[in-house]
Amino acid sequence: MPHLLFSGPPGTGKTTAALCIAHEIMKEYWRDYTLELNASNERGIDTVRVRIKNFASYADRRAEIPFRLIILDESDSMTNDAQTALRRIMEESSRAARFILTANYSSNIIEPIQSRCAVFRFRPLSEDDVVAYLEEICKKEGVKAQRAALSTIFKATEGDMRHALNMLQAASTMGEITTESVNKITGISGKARVKEVIDAAMQGDFSSARTKMIELLQVSGMSEHDFIKYANQAISDSPLFASSVEAIEATADADYRLLMGGNPDIQLSAYLAHLAKVGKQTQRSK
Repeated sequence: MPHLLFSGPPGTGKTTAALCIAHEIMKEYWRDYTLELNASNERGIDTVRVRIKNFASYADRRAEIPFRLIILDESDSMTNDAQTALRRIMEESSRAARFILTANYSSNIIEPIQSRCAVFRFRPLSEDDVVAYLEEICKKEGVKAQRAALSTIFKATEGDMRHALNMLQAASTMGEITTESVNKITGISGKARVKEVIDAAMQGDFSSARTKMIELLQVSGMSEHDFIKYANQAISDSPLFASSVEAIEATADADYRLLMGGNPDIQLSAYLAHLAKVGKQTQRSK
């Protein structure tokens, strides 16, 4: 088996697949010969040089154990120095150890590591798969659920099984899972709420748009990344602004600034101000 890199959105089974491989290869010894680390928490060079290097450097004498396995979750959160050190360890320990890296964005993994791995890209799960699995859980747990409600959960989570399971559990506390109970848990979907923000901005109402944005981020707990993602979808779906190059460029610019560590409140407020300007110009031209 080569080193592996699993990339894709959250909740699509990357870590589960890595653990299945560990079970399949190591059998009952998998806990002894597998090191699992969350690289977003332990992402520094010291972790790589001490824990990972020490674990990977020991060859195993049991004939049924071909190598040690190191699973690094969220490896795209590792610093460049840590990734460079990891690259060296992957070279030195290739006979004694294999690595499985998971990442939301493979582009954040340095090229020398990517070239040493077989890359598998995970896609968001389909509605049929998510709904079928949620139905199976409801059946085993003795919970009544309407299929339309489970479809609503899928639409709110967009193929993220982990998020869907959490939402299912929250909705089950209200008894039978219906579309109404799911909507109470989620409010109206995040996508629809972001669309309201973008519509307000495009109509030139910056103050209202910013107030709704702050409520989404600080009260509802939506991440800045999700806000930008839904904003891009709202602009793409708009018959009036879908062809607005300036609006799309503003979205890309805001996304980049957030990824580079810009202050979310300042960057997103500037983004909405830019959309409000674009909206006014578009309305004048019409």
